[in-house]
Amino acid sequence: MKNTKSLVVGNWKLNPGTAKEAVDLAKVISKKTKQFTHSEIVVAPPFLFIPEVAKAIAKTGLRLGAQDTHFEERGACTGEISASLLAPYGVTHVIIGHSERRALGETDGQVSSKVQAILKKRLTPIVCIGERERDSQGQFFNFIESQIRAVASGIVATQIQKVIFAYEPIWAIGTGATATPDDVKEMQLFIMSTLTRLYDRKVASRVSLLYGGSVKASNAAELHRIGDMNGFLVGGASLAGEEFAAIVAATKV
Repeated sequence: MKNTKSLVVGNWKLNPGTAKEAVDLAKVISKKTKQFTHSEIVVAPPFLFIPEVAKAIAKTGLRLGAQDTHFEERGACTGEISASLLAPYGVTHVIIGHSERRALGETDGQVSSKVQAILKKRLTPIVCIGERERDSQGQFFNFIESQIRAVASGIVATQIQKVIFAYEPIWAIGTGATATPDDVKEMQLFIMSTLTRLYDRKVASRVSLLYGGSVKASNAAELHRIGDMNGFLVGGASLAGEEFAAIVAATKV
């Protein structure tokens, strides 16, 4: 189900430690990946580094992402950042619903509201979905479906096609454990089936899917080839230019 271009997103989380380091990392990634035309590449630094990174990548092929946003545009929301504040800096993609945010209490309803707020500003939401653990009865599929349904409940077919779903099994994030390529393919088929039931096959085929969860240069090619997703949402490996570039290279069909 791969689209023409793959997508690789680097989620830097709370890294690196200074704006200079963030700019340097962005420049290294740009240099190491500039020969790749098969993939769209997004880097998502901490909020405070967005302005400097935006300047550093302005004349490169890299896209700029943010790690979260609030669903309100303005108001009594202490400590929050809105999509309308991100857009002027050239942010094109926003990661939401990450398991680390959900662990702090973020609900499916809040994720749905964030999707709507992001789409309103014509940005691209990357919605993280994933199970905490797998059971032999396959109940984890119901959990994934409920996360997808929550997003779909607030938007129409033309909007869901602009949403990117990133499947990140929580048990594989930062643990060194990785879903097998067959696991990823199974989930790709399930997500597509769920979207087809909610909309139709044509609409579902236009929704991009990413895999995340201990993605490395050593496993990226097989995960991409067999898993049949559109690309990756990369955590720790996105902080090393050479490693991240190798992951991008692995997404060439």
